[in-house]
Amino acid sequence: MSNKNVRIEVMKSIEGKVDGFIDQYLIPIQDIWQPTDFLPDTQSEGFMDHVTQIREEAKELGYDLWVTLVADTITEEALPTYESWLMDVEGIDQHGENKNGWSKWVRHWTAEENRHGDVLNKYLYLAGRVNMREMEITTQHLIADGFDIGTDRDPYKNFVYTSFQELATNISHKRVGQMCKKGGNTLLGKMCTIIAGDEMRHHLAYREFVKVIFENDPSQMMLAFADMMKKKIVMPAHFLRESGGNIGTAFENFSNCAQRLGVYTAQDYIDILKKLNSYWELDSIRSLNDDAERARDYLMKLPDRLERIASRMKFPEDDYRFKWVEANGRMV
Repeated sequence: MSNKNVRIEVMKSIEGKVDGFIDQYLIPIQDIWQPTDFLPDTQSEGFMDHVTQIREEAKELGYDLWVTLVADTITEEALPTYESWLMDVEGIDQHGENKNGWSKWVRHWTAEENRHGDVLNKYLYLAGRVNMREMEITTQHLIADGFDIGTDRDPYKNFVYTSFQELATNISHKRVGQMCKKGGNTLLGKMCTIIAGDEMRHHLAYREFVKVIFENDPSQMMLAFADMMKKKIVMPAHFLRESGGNIGTAFENFSNCAQRLGVYTAQDYIDILKKLNSYWELDSIRSLNDDAERARDYLMKLPDRLERIASRMKFPEDDYRFKWVEANGRMV
């Protein structure tokens, strides 16, 4: 049987657990928070007073933090790309009578993720610090350009990617929330913190998917993991660009900004890899073929290798000016 067919069979064999994953890692719609829980009530007489308060608090946050918020929002708003990509993964069947458990997971996961861009977009609009049209152009470009995260339709590689990326977004949103609270913006801090909580739950689910696959097909799962790390885990917004710009140019400048601010760094990338290696207990997995043994050896040594590379990395200190945000004199 080909590797592709083995993957499909493994996906089918663990599909019965998906409803349990949904119950464990996702929250019923009637119980989970909604964007309006954090935003001014448009039907209340005090609506304009609340908006005024948001705009005043927004003045206290620095330029780099606003750029990070905008890029995080755009990344969340590009959700149609991520859903369409996952729905095309081998073993995820959205056709027929929608009985495939994996497609059910993707739809429910998407429904939770959709709230993130919604609440952040509305907040940025009310805050008055962002050129919303420029942001919207970037969002449309990002969806129109699509993305290629190096996973093809392989479920093993896609679940490695989502395990890694969900934890990366958890770190980013959590740190932005902490910075907002420190800057006196309690509301925005709460929003970012609760979004980070969603991302952590999703990370826990995807890493569990991979763990179950390791139990069923250890050699091929190990090879898929190693292949993803050799290619490097690219961020979902790696094609980010501003109006009039080329694909990817804005992402490089945003990454430098996030690194400078300490929101998401090269060290965070390494730490995530260490956590995944540890949780999946790579050092104790048995019944690996020779290629998979070599892949495990590569993965176990990779964090130290990346540490050495990170120690030599330098990031530009020059301040690139994005079209999304007007400077207010404060850079951090």
